[in-house]
Amino acid sequence: MQYAKTRFANSHPNYDEKNHHFTLFDTPINVPQVIKDDAINCQVHDTDKDECSKYSLHGVKVINKQLESAVSTDKPAPLVLLHGYANGSLYFYRNLMGLSSHFSSVYALDMLGWGRSSRPKFELLTDSTVEDESSGDDSSNTDSITKQQVTTAESFFVESLESWRKHHNLPKLTLAGHSMGGYLSVAYAEKYPHHVEKLILLSPVGVPEKQPEDMNRINTLPFYVRYMIKTARYLFDKGITPGAFLRSLPSSRSKALVDGYVLNRLPAITCEEERKHLSEYLYQNSMLPGSGECCLNEILTSGAFAKIPLLYRIPHLKQADGKEMEVHMIYGQNDWMSYRGGLDTQLLCHKKRMEWEEEQRNGNSSSPPPRVSVYGVKNASHLLMLDNYEEFNAALIIAAGGEKTDNQSPHVPVEFACDELLTDGSGRLNRSSSERKVAGESTAAAFFRGGFRRFRKDEDDNAATAEEKKMEE
Repeated sequence: MQYAKTRFANSHPNYDEKNHHFTLFDTPINVPQVIKDDAINCQVHDTDKDECSKYSLHGVKVINKQLESAVSTDKPAPLVLLHGYANGSLYFYRNLMGLSSHFSSVYALDMLGWGRSSRPKFELLTDSTVEDESSGDDSSNTDSITKQQVTTAESFFVESLESWRKHHNLPKLTLAGHSMGGYLSVAYAEKYPHHVEKLILLSPVGVPEKQPEDMNRINTLPFYVRYMIKTARYLFDKGITPGAFLRSLPSSRSKALVDGYVLNRLPAITCEEERKHLSEYLYQNSMLPGSGECCLNEILTSGAFAKIPLLYRIPHLKQADGKEMEVHMIYGQNDWMSYRGGLDTQLLCHKKRMEWEEEQRNGNSSSPPPRVSVYGVKNASHLLMLDNYEEFNAALIIAAGGEKTDNQSPHVPVEFACDELLTDGSGRLNRSSSERKVAGESTAAAFFRGGFRRFRKDEDDNAATAEEKKMEE
């Protein structure tokens, strides 16, 4: 928090201590109905059984008083940041100040069961009392029991976020989620689309559909790698989370593992003191009793594929007022999440939009499918908010409709699009609001060092195919 208020604030050109206000806060929320009665008590904080609102969501809030007091009709909705699996709200400590240059209010939350928020046991109802909110018929091959399991697990987070929103009386949110937080942001937008002004997915998990070639690729790996993968998947299937594994070790061993993780995964953090504090933050988060972390094998299969892929859910997102939903997907250049999940989703939404336009000509008045934009952040991995925080901030602000930065700036993200969405070679998206140059699929294949598949089966782009084969090797 001190780094957010000093190191990553004082260097900001628009920083004024009188205009920016940082606050750590706790918000009382209602207990999600999917939690079993005998698991309701928080494992960390005392709870009052006589109170309806006995849980709390912890977070940090940054207010830009100058923007807050400005009179504007196009002021963006407050930004709400949701962290990824096993992380917390202060994983965005490098971003809070920069993002507050565009948003008058920035919230970063510890989701229920993580960080300093309430941590009930993740023991959920298994009957059919929870309404299935998954959209569309593309996932009809998923059995009803799996759908119910996934919907119940998602409700643990979705309903707690909605209770938080109601408490703060925020009619609209700019909702941005990282990794698992991105997945859960889609689940929230499915059920409460009228409260989402824009949906921003930061290297989201669970987008592509698992394919047979994924297992074939693993079988070609060296024996010791296959052994490690199979061991990890065995632990996953048994419900043993990374946090549970760390808590089972002697404290010196678990702390050393976390220190090594931060050192190896975040080379962009060169300051030894900063790295030490981030490691301690992650370690303490992992040592608290397990709660939200137990959602892992309820929502995903081993291999980080969603049981109900977002690829087939995002195209059905629709604003309640008949407007189109804007979905922006941001990936790191060295991301292990495949950027093709974003391009595949964009292509599928484009095809559904063409169908919708035909229906419109025949008198159908339904809401249009969402528009999907895909961005790449240079010199960044999956933890792109820490690896390249300045370009990450620029990407998020552009996605939220902020001022288009000069293309010559070193902190401008690259925008990509499926070849079908590119027009006459000018490199502009086929939408009147876009002023930025965008790149096609062959450039995306050369830019990203991750990804291995695209939604359509034809391989007509030789440059992209050659690059993919190189990456697979």
